[in-house]
Amino acid sequence: MTDRQQNITTILALTVLGCVLAVVCAIGIFTFGKNDEILQGQAEAAEYRVSSKIPGRILEFRVHEGQKVKAGDTLAIIEAPEVEAKKAQAEAVKTAAEAQNTKAEKGARKEQIQAAYEMWQKAKTGREIMEKSYTRISNLYKEGVVSEQKYDEIKAQYDAAVSTENAARAQYTMAVKGAQEEDKEMAAAQVKQAEGVVAEVDSYISETILTAYADGEITEIYPHVGELIGTGAPIMSVAIMNDMWATFNVREDYLTKMPIGTEFQAYIPALDTTATMKVDYMKDMGDFAAWKATKQTGQYDLKTFEVRATAKSDIKGLRPGMTVLYKINE
Repeated sequence: MTDRQQNITTILALTVLGCVLAVVCAIGIFTFGKNDEILQGQAEAAEYRVSSKIPGRILEFRVHEGQKVKAGDTLAIIEAPEVEAKKAQAEAVKTAAEAQNTKAEKGARKEQIQAAYEMWQKAKTGREIMEKSYTRISNLYKEGVVSEQKYDEIKAQYDAAVSTENAARAQYTMAVKGAQEEDKEMAAAQVKQAEGVVAEVDSYISETILTAYADGEITEIYPHVGELIGTGAPIMSVAIMNDMWATFNVREDYLTKMPIGTEFQAYIPALDTTATMKVDYMKDMGDFAAWKATKQTGQYDLKTFEVRATAKSDIKGLRPGMTVLYKINE
């Protein structure tokens, strides 16, 4: 092969290589130059924890993990013998208070009233006798037959008899009328107090039967049957399946692509379906979230925000934890 032919071959090879590189660059520009950013989130559901106000022992579970429940369904039963004992004590206090109140309302017994009446009549008879003696001695004293000392003695005895009669009559009147209004009010208040204690204990007893607060699905049960639980200790978690959303961790330079109120098409790989979702929540995730420097020198950092989006309509089969993808056009 001559030198001229070699030069022509080299030129052709370089030309072909240049064309190939040009085509590859064009494809790269159109394919990668407009690459879409995909944000990956996950489905989440509202959840509440079931706990007890009283300590006790797990006697029985009426549900299992994964079971769907309705509001008011019985979830678990707790054994609390101490509360039952307090109920017995409260009932005894209530009975005693009611008896005291009945006594205050009814007043003294018939036998007590009769005894007070007899004492009054006895004092009255004594006062009448002393009144006659006092009248007789008084007349004799005026006539000068008896001494002043004798008169003073009879006068003192008569005054004492009058006071005794008055005291006996007051005792009889009090027995007939019964207890004072203040005593009656106090007895009635003690009954109400005892009723309040019983009601409080009853409320604790009702807490031994745990029920579902709202419709949902049992996601996790923590203790086992027979284990002791403390006050307020979580027993199980219930997910509210009709209150779900998708959560994305979004770098702040992408927030302009999905402000609050934005509607977008999300893809759910597990269901192989798309759904329309709307951004309705945004919050700074704080210093513990991932940061990214805008430049290698670290001129400033990009923070991460938690963004939530809710489906415009129910997504059949969607469950917490499923991946939700959102393709952002650059």
